[in-house]
Amino acid sequence: MSAADPSAAPGYVETSPKRVRVVFSDLTVADSRRVRLVWENPNWGEYYFPRGDIADVLIASDRTWTHPLLGAASFFTVRVGDRVAPDAAWGFPRAPVEEIRDLIRFDWAAMDHWYEELEEVFVDPRNPYARIDVLESDRRVQVEIDGVEVADSRRSKFLFETRVPTRYYLPHDDVRMDLLTPSAKTSRCPYKGIAIYHGVRIDGVDHPDIVWTYLSPLPEAVKVASHLCFYNEKVDIRIDGVRRPRPVPPVIEGRLPRR
Repeated sequence: MSAADPSAAPGYVETSPKRVRVVFSDLTVADSRRVRLVWENPNWGEYYFPRGDIADVLIASDRTWTHPLLGAASFFTVRVGDRVAPDAAWGFPRAPVEEIRDLIRFDWAAMDHWYEELEEVFVDPRNPYARIDVLESDRRVQVEIDGVEVADSRRSKFLFETRVPTRYYLPHDDVRMDLLTPSAKTSRCPYKGIAIYHGVRIDGVDHPDIVWTYLSPLPEAVKVASHLCFYNEKVDIRIDGVRRPRPVPPVIEGRLPRR
């Protein structure tokens, strides 16, 4: 296994140099300066904590689930006072990767807050082998939905992110704002922050949540603030007149199904 390219070997384990904390119901339930990053799949790592760095909040559960790489999981309910998160922590005591057999991982979404050092992080651990570059471009970007042009810009910001399709962020003035419809959807990204969404309505047909924007992005992506990005996988995009193929979303195996 090569530390330079852990994605080539799911099951790769490394010790993170970051202090990582997990908070649930106002209690720090895990606090470690020796947390491990475990690549359960080729796209990102997950934080695993030594048991000695976890508070006395775990109650053994009878839930069962088998990871295709790591084997049978042992689950725990997290309890703090009267508040519980069922099956929100687990480990792999018989994993073929010996280093993780005594480690515990928490369900990211079931916990209230996660911190790397003093900064709160969202969704997943930041991948130390990934980066973001936002570059201004004067290339012509055209976006079509159902054959209708909904955006045309030579002032876009190209966002390049490791192992993610290039995203094109366009200023409002270059987008058919009259076609956009409001949405209640939001999402979080560990690199960009909180996104809000819009749908697009064309000839009475709704295309929900097909556009997003970051009003206050994290520092790595501050240049895309208030720009609009169309979901490449669901629209037709031309760059300098050449149509780009729609990316195919990756299939991630071995991720615990969301409750």
